[in-house]
Amino acid sequence: MLLLAGCNKKTDNKMSFEVFETSAKGNKLSKLTEFQKTDEKVSITLVPEQTFQTIIGFGGAFTESSAYLLNKLSQKNRDRILKAYFAKDGARYSLTRTHMNSCDFSLTNYSYTPIEDDKDLEHFSIEEDMDNLIPMIKDAMTISEDGFKIFASPWTAAPWMKDNNDWVGGKLLPKYYDTWALFFSKYVDAYKAEGIDIWGFTVENEPHGNGNNWESMHFTPKEMTDFVEFHLGPKLEADGKGDKIILGYDQNRGGLEEWVDEMYRDEASSKYFDGTAIHWYESTYDYFPEALQYAHNKAPDKYLIETEGCIDAEIPRWQDDDWYWRKEATDWGWDWAPEEDKHLHPKYSPVFRYARDIIGCLNNWVDGWVDWNMVLDKQGGPNWFENWCVAPVIVDPEADEVYFTPLYYTMAHFSKYIRPEAKIIGVENSDDKLMVTAAQNPDGSIIAVVFNETETPKSITLSLNTKTMDFAIDAKAIQTIIVPKN
Repeated sequence: MLLLAGCNKKTDNKMSFEVFETSAKGNKLSKLTEFQKTDEKVSITLVPEQTFQTIIGFGGAFTESSAYLLNKLSQKNRDRILKAYFAKDGARYSLTRTHMNSCDFSLTNYSYTPIEDDKDLEHFSIEEDMDNLIPMIKDAMTISEDGFKIFASPWTAAPWMKDNNDWVGGKLLPKYYDTWALFFSKYVDAYKAEGIDIWGFTVENEPHGNGNNWESMHFTPKEMTDFVEFHLGPKLEADGKGDKIILGYDQNRGGLEEWVDEMYRDEASSKYFDGTAIHWYESTYDYFPEALQYAHNKAPDKYLIETEGCIDAEIPRWQDDDWYWRKEATDWGWDWAPEEDKHLHPKYSPVFRYARDIIGCLNNWVDGWVDWNMVLDKQGGPNWFENWCVAPVIVDPEADEVYFTPLYYTMAHFSKYIRPEAKIIGVENSDDKLMVTAAQNPDGSIIAVVFNETETPKSITLSLNTKTMDFAIDAKAIQTIIVPKN
């Protein structure tokens, strides 16, 4: 038996709605108007009077690797990708990240401060970003009607500022703390001169390090907090940049409690931290709700933003949608995690990993969710360290071909429909195998995202106030349900 969607028909107790689905069977953000009734019945109730955090946005990262690849494509395909991410009929990315100095997804190691012992940074220059990174950002700005926020993260200071005089590992020498704070201020000015407003920063990408593989610089919680309280915060304030957002930590959720305890140790340190940045690499499936709840409760008025996640240590499959739904496309931990952490890294489908983590984050006070590279090639690079990863859009620059993977559509289920300033609202869900989150947009529309990773289709009755809607979700599928303002 087929059910017709309520988008065109409405009775007294039924509401208008639209449903968009991405599924293992081949739907790609496809609008559904007919639904097959199933034996599995689910009841979902939306509770708009129960509100939680305000959404800051969803998006991805501008990296030199992605920008370089865009420059290798035809103008038509370059525009196609940027419109897919930023245009009103695309994914409408609203929160983005970029790197300061080089990162693993750069072509080489480089710094804006190459002259040794240049304490006043008289030779500071973003020349390295002019050919690739800055044009990508500016073109995205032109395409985006709504605009987007951009925050920047350093992987490391130049080697001459560090105790090991190396790109990888080591710590910032205390005598250069003021110089490094000046670096952030200079960066804002340099990008502003190019017409790009920087919304804020994370203090350091992955302060625990990354196994001494690529660019990194280590901080303890106390060292980072001291740097922000006594150097970075006051410097930005003195230079008229006190409105720039400062996010602490910027690594995995395990150990998050220790970091927020130190960051918000007292009023003097808390005043300079606007929030906490987190990554997802601690596990393929666990989103660490207890740690997220702890971080929120420690500082309820501060941001909690997922700033990086990707399918890591895998070479992407070219034009093979099915691979992105299979658990064999798993993460580094399956092979390399220590024995005591193996349980955190079971094989888990890339699409499932994205959907599960985003919904889990939204249901535990996270304000924004940012993917890693927007574009990579068929190898999962370019990457100077050969640390291959997967991006939602894969390109073959030699053939000038573009592949929008299922991960692109998964991200769009959230970024396209849950807009900045939306409020996460309460949800009651009768099926603990179905993940659901919901938000009310500033225009009054209500968005629900439903994720079914089981092999069983499910019939759903969704209730809002005194009205209901009936529809169904396929096996291994994600849906976005839009309820317009009454």
